[in-house]
Amino acid sequence: MLIVVNNIKMPMVHNTAEVFEAARKSARLNCVSRDKMFVYKKSLDARRKSDIHYVYSVVMDVEDIPLDGANGNIRKFDIPEDVEIEPKARITDAPVVVGSGPAGLFTAYILSRYGCRPILLERGCDADERTRRVEEFRRGGKLDENTNIQFGEGGAGTFSDGKLNSRIGDPLQRFVLKTFVKFGAPEEILFDAKPHIGTDILRDVVKNMRRGIEELGGTVRFNACVTDIKIKGGAVCGVEINGGESLDCTRLVLAIGHSSRDTYECLARHGAVLEPKPFAIGVRIEHTQEFINYAQYGSAARLGVLPPAEYRLAMNGKERSCFSFCMCPGGTVVNSSSERGGLVVNGMSNSARDGINANSALVVSVRPSDFENPAPLGGIDFQRKYERLAYKLADGGAPIQLARDFLNDTKTTRLGGVMPTFTGNTRMCSLRQCLPEFVSETLCDGLRFFDRKMHGFATGDAVMTGVETRTSAPLRILRGGDGQSLAIRGMYPSGEGAGYAGGIMSAAVDGIKTAKHILEDE
Repeated sequence: MLIVVNNIKMPMVHNTAEVFEAARKSARLNCVSRDKMFVYKKSLDARRKSDIHYVYSVVMDVEDIPLDGANGNIRKFDIPEDVEIEPKARITDAPVVVGSGPAGLFTAYILSRYGCRPILLERGCDADERTRRVEEFRRGGKLDENTNIQFGEGGAGTFSDGKLNSRIGDPLQRFVLKTFVKFGAPEEILFDAKPHIGTDILRDVVKNMRRGIEELGGTVRFNACVTDIKIKGGAVCGVEINGGESLDCTRLVLAIGHSSRDTYECLARHGAVLEPKPFAIGVRIEHTQEFINYAQYGSAARLGVLPPAEYRLAMNGKERSCFSFCMCPGGTVVNSSSERGGLVVNGMSNSARDGINANSALVVSVRPSDFENPAPLGGIDFQRKYERLAYKLADGGAPIQLARDFLNDTKTTRLGGVMPTFTGNTRMCSLRQCLPEFVSETLCDGLRFFDRKMHGFATGDAVMTGVETRTSAPLRILRGGDGQSLAIRGMYPSGEGAGYAGGIMSAAVDGIKTAKHILEDE
C-alpha cells in the first residue's frame, strides 16, 4: 500500500536522509526503510522572509494501515504511473501527426507504443540543425521561416525555460514527467513543485524521444511542411507536403503550435470550424537576478543556498488584467520571430538558470472584440500588426525602453544597471508606438501596482523589450468529445496550436488524450 505524507517542513539546508526521517516521525512509522520511500513533491515557501523553508511530500510503501483521518497529512497515494488504454479501433493505415512539439511527440509516442506506426511530420529541422540555424539568425543571419524558435524539433518550448508546471491538475502529468526522465531529463522534475528542464537539456530530451518513437516503429520526417489537407466526403483522406508530395491518411493529428498561421489559413479555406479566442500581448521585462533574489528572499539571498528566485505577479483591473508570464530566472530575451518583417520576443533559460538577468513577459489580456477583423483569423492580423510595427520601429532589431521611462512616456537615452540580454541589435524607442493604446495604459497600471509589491520593479533600471505576442493561440479549432474536428472527420486538433493547451505540460497531456481518442474510436 502506498501512502503520501504531506506538509513535511525542512530548513533551507538539509539532506534527503533528514527528509525521510522527518516523514517517518510525521507518520509515526519509524520502521519504514529508506528503500521504501521516495520524494513526491518539494517546494520552497518564501512567503515570509524571516521563515524561508522547504515543504516536502514523501511516498511510503507500507503494510495496510487504516487511514482514519486522525493525521490529516497522510493519504493514500493512487496517482497512476503509466497510461492504460484498451484499443478498440482497427488501425490499418498509419496515423499522420503534424508537429513535433509536446502534443505531437506524445501523440506519436503513445500511438507507437500501441503498434500504430505513426508518421510524424515536422516543418522544421531536427534539434541539432535547428540549434545551428537559430544561432546563425541570432548572430545576424537571415530568418528561416520554417526553422526558428517557433518551428523545428520539439516545438516552441525547446527554446524556452522548459517549464513543466501546470494548473490543469490532470493525473497524466505524472506520466509526462516520467517520460521526460526516461528520455534524459533530470529526476528532480518528478518532485519539484515548479519543475523545469532548461533549453540546453530539453534539446537532447526531444531527440531521445524521437528516437524512442522510431524504435517503436514510428517515422519522423523533418523539413516536411504540410501545405494542404485533402478532404473527401467531409473526411480527411491525405495531406500535401512541401507543395507537391501527397501522403494518404484517414487519421490526421494537427499539433501545429500557436504560430502555424499558414495552416490556420488552410483550415479556414476547407471550412474547419474556427473561433477567435483571447490571448495576451505585451513586452519582456528584465531585472538583474540579484535584484529578484533579494526582493523574494530578503537577507537570506546572501547565504547562497537558495535557487534563483522566481515571481508571479498579476493585477486584475476594472477593464483588463496585466500579469507576468513565462518567467525565466537567469535567462535571456530571444528573437522568436517566424515571419520576415516582424519582430517577436520570448524568454529562454538553461537548466542552471545562471545568467545575470531574470526576465518575464509582462502582458495584457486581449479579447476578440479588440480585433479589427472579427473573422476567426482576426487575432493573427492583430498580432501581425504589432509585430511589424516593432520591427519597423527598431529597424529590424528589437525596441527597448526603461520601465520608468515607459511610465513617464519619455524616450530612453541611456541604460542603467540592467543591460539587455537580447542577442541582436536593439534600439531605444518608445514602446507605446508598437503597442495598442489600451495595452500601454494597462501596462502602466500594472507596473505601478507591481512596484508596490516589489519595490524597484518599475522604478529602478528595469529594461523592457518589445513585443511579446505569441503567449497562446489566437484562435481555437473546435472539436467534439471524440477529439475530432466538428467539420472534418478524421482530423484531430491537439495541443496549444489547436487552442486547447498552454505550455509544455498541458500540451503533452492533450497529446496523450488525442492518442487515446484515436485508439478508442470504434
